Amino acid sequence: MGEFSAVSQKEAYTVSQVTGYIKNIFEKDMLLNRVSIKGEVSNCKYHTSGHIYFTLKDGTSQIACVMFAGARAGLNFRMREGDGVIASGSIRVYERDGKYQLYAQRIVLDGVGQLYERLEQLKGKLREAGYFDMEHKKPLPVFPKKIGVVTAGTGAALQDICNIARRRNPFIQLVLAPAQVQGFGAAESVARGIKRLDRYGVDLIIVARGGGSIEDLWAFNEEIVVRAAYACVAPIVSGVGHETDVTLIDYVADLRAPTPSAAAELAVFEIAALDGKLAGCHERLTRAMFGVIRGYREAALAKADRLALENPRRGLAQKKESLAYRKERLKCRMDGIVKERRGRLAGVPESLLRTVRGAVEKKRQRLKIAAARLEGVSPLARFAKGYSYVSSEEKGVVSVNDVKKGGELVVTVRDGEIFAKVTGIKPGGYIKEEEDNKLLRN
Repeated sequence: MGEFSAVSQKEAYTVSQVTGYIKNIFEKDMLLNRVSIKGEVSNCKYHTSGHIYFTLKDGTSQIACVMFAGARAGLNFRMREGDGVIASGSIRVYERDGKYQLYAQRIVLDGVGQLYERLEQLKGKLREAGYFDMEHKKPLPVFPKKIGVVTAGTGAALQDICNIARRRNPFIQLVLAPAQVQGFGAAESVARGIKRLDRYGVDLIIVARGGGSIEDLWAFNEEIVVRAAYACVAPIVSGVGHETDVTLIDYVADLRAPTPSAAAELAVFEIAALDGKLAGCHERLTRAMFGVIRGYREAALAKADRLALENPRRGLAQKKESLAYRKERLKCRMDGIVKERRGRLAGVPESLLRTVRGAVEKKRQRLKIAAARLEGVSPLARFAKGYSYVSSEEKGVVSVNDVKKGGELVVTVRDGEIFAKVTGIKPGGYIKEEEDNKLLRN
């Protein structure tokens, strides 16, 4: 101790000088400027400024660490107490406190095994809660008009979806909810995109991202994304990663596609195939319709043939033909009889013929007079002059005593019958029997 007793005040260094010296040594050391340290996370704090303060420790030592907000974009998960991580950055001295710490630029979990372990734990938790049950799966609409897409706004996945949708159905409407699909805050961004599109009212939602490592796809394993997909009213098609990549959103989605392109193929119906199907339906319907029409036409023709055979006109024509034939035969027979009788009368004297003709003429005149008298007493002739025949209960009415008030009468006239009801009876004038007989004789 006596060795330092002679040191003057001018030879002593200030704290700032020593700290600055040490800082300069750290900054010049290439190893410390680019170093990766693995350890267990402890005392992890997410500050409101966006910075993350934590400690890395192992069995015997620990080192303070900080990740500034500007470097958090590369962080794919949220650090928790006890996580084994590998933090890469530079070790520098914080002059105010005189402490050294790691300024982390990149943090990854130490080994994929821990990620898988965390994934399996969360999968089991969500499965027990019923998030993956098939009864909650919704069918996809066959002909969606408006499809929402949650993916990076500048990624290849979006371009693939747009190309396939445009090829399969150029009339489909795609609504993009751009989301961060990797890094810190990606899970929250994806969940927000799902909720926004569901409120907007799309027919279905495609959640997509290109392939990558488990760390790259970790946002789609976060519980916040699974819960947002489960609560979504619109059906969801997941197209995250490549065919071998499986994330938790694949289990809760209504349909899983192996790639973003396959998701677009499953979600967008092919209008050309629909046109072909409709054309086939039209062709089958046309054939069926013409077949029915042909059947009805053939049935109608058959009925027309039967009707033609059973038509009364056909029978009437046949009878007319038969009548004409018989008339012709009768005429021929009459002509033969006349010729025969004329031959017989050829030798009869003319005076006798005149006598016979006169007798025939007198008979014809008497027949005409009798016919005229018969016509005078004919009931039909009286009907033509305005007379009628009144009957009650199928017997003739000749007196007011033959009917009763309220009774029903049938009045027969020349061209039909009149049904009447007796509303009153008035005895009075009548035709005497002698006058009636006289009238009949006339």
